[in-house]
Amino acid sequence: MLAGMTIGALAPRGPACAATEPALAQQGWTHAEYDGIRPARFRATAEGVAIDGQGAGSFVWRRIEGAARCLSWRWRVELGPPPTDLTRRGGDDRAVSVAVGFTGWPTRASLWQRTQHAVAQTRAGAHVLPRSVLIYAWGGTGQEPPHFYSPWMSGLGKVRILRPASAPTGRWFEERVDLAADWRAAFGGDPPPLQEIAIGTDADDTHARIQAEIGHIRFHAC
Repeated sequence: MLAGMTIGALAPRGPACAATEPALAQQGWTHAEYDGIRPARFRATAEGVAIDGQGAGSFVWRRIEGAARCLSWRWRVELGPPPTDLTRRGGDDRAVSVAVGFTGWPTRASLWQRTQHAVAQTRAGAHVLPRSVLIYAWGGTGQEPPHFYSPWMSGLGKVRILRPASAPTGRWFEERVDLAADWRAAFGGDPPPLQEIAIGTDADDTHARIQAEIGHIRFHAC
């Protein structure tokens, strides 16, 4: 599932609470899982979060606030799923994704999209779901469009693949994205305030082993 965060509730298999490692909880992260999918293990590291699992899929998320700005991090994958088409619903596994949720709707959000969001919100309970999402993925075939709608999120989530599944393993890659520019390109108009960030993984379709790490996550002026 490409959402990789609490807004994964916009997919048919909504998120449920999962055990959160105490060190992660102290940093503000909450672990959530998808119905019917074995959760991966997320643990705190000196600089961020490590993920491991076998045929697993889940995510950790935390609240953020403020205006859209630049986001930087570094990540590496030791083991991950083979290339899968991330534009298709089902079979869309990836090693790791970073998703950023916003408080506002896409500029041209339809009544149908708002209704789908309302249904997801009912399932999510007290957790207020973002209304638009940018998703940055490590995975895919490398043949996907540069930007495409998540097949799981009713047009409220836009995906950008930063590293395909064929990217070298065992080495760190530095990333920097301009959230305001990416939101404008994805949804039009001025971006709404930030709401939450999540780190997710998904290997339930390929049953692949996942070992990945992400660190040095920071928001800053562009």
